[in-house]
Amino acid sequence: MGKRTLLSFSPQIKVVDATLRDGGLVNSFYFEDEFVKKLYQTNIQAGVDYMEFGYKASSAIFDKSKFGKWKFCEEKDLREIVGNNDSDLKIAVMADVGRTDIDKDIIPKNESVIDMVRVASYINTIPSAIEMVENCAKKGYETTVNIMAISHANESDLHEALELIGNSSANGVYLVDSYGSLYPEQIRKLADRYLDMGAKYNKFVGIHAHNNQQLAFANTIECVVSGVNYLDATVSSLGRGAGNCPLELLIGFLKNPKYKLHPILKFIEEEILKLKKSGVVWGYDIPYLITGVLDRHPSGAIDCIKNNRTDYANIYLELMGLE
Repeated sequence: MGKRTLLSFSPQIKVVDATLRDGGLVNSFYFEDEFVKKLYQTNIQAGVDYMEFGYKASSAIFDKSKFGKWKFCEEKDLREIVGNNDSDLKIAVMADVGRTDIDKDIIPKNESVIDMVRVASYINTIPSAIEMVENCAKKGYETTVNIMAISHANESDLHEALELIGNSSANGVYLVDSYGSLYPEQIRKLADRYLDMGAKYNKFVGIHAHNNQQLAFANTIECVVSGVNYLDATVSSLGRGAGNCPLELLIGFLKNPKYKLHPILKFIEEEILKLKKSGVVWGYDIPYLITGVLDRHPSGAIDCIKNNRTDYANIYLELMGLE
């Protein structure tokens, strides 16, 4: 895929709504069924291509009493929302390396409404991710490998990981700015590397951005211009910590007439505002800026937000290890 301009019409682009999955990290996946049903219908109306419902987490590792159903995405719960999914919207779930019982938790595709399994892996567990991909591919699913914390990967490891994925059954590979630390110029260079591999092995490339430095949207459209086709976003940026690329911004930017902004704005008005009023907290804040600038996992910032800390200068020194 060649370079695009900001005005390019690109029918190859696929929009992936990750609101439930990434947003579930904010509220332990306790979403009301009505919220989920409305989001599903909103995505259909808006022309979104994939909706990621949550994780396929192992109940042997995670206590079901401490999480909502979208941590586990059992087939019966999915079907309560989508029925047989008689729509063009495809259903995705995420499976973390080491946190999913791939044999028990992933049933054959012909028994499931799930279309795509996205395997999340750090660079050092790529061989295990590929083993999971091969398992899911044999069962009939579309698959991706989402390489997390890419800002911490060195050149040789990234090259080897991309080659391993290229030679696997994965349909695509995701560039994931887990810490929201990357800038558009860095994203562009990484996207070019991923796209070179994609062209060599016939894999699509996706982007999943975080908003610690308020660059999730900018980095996503930088990838669009570079030729990346699978674009993750969440409604109103709902997601872990600083959140993600806002779906409403992305839909407003894309020039494909299949995408409609009005249904998303309606969902924000009717559901997201209620979620915020209920006390669920996410989005850009100074502690997330600090972890983004320092290229750190946002866990320290999340703790600061939970404790209502506003001593930002001290937080900065603490996270730098100077206090």
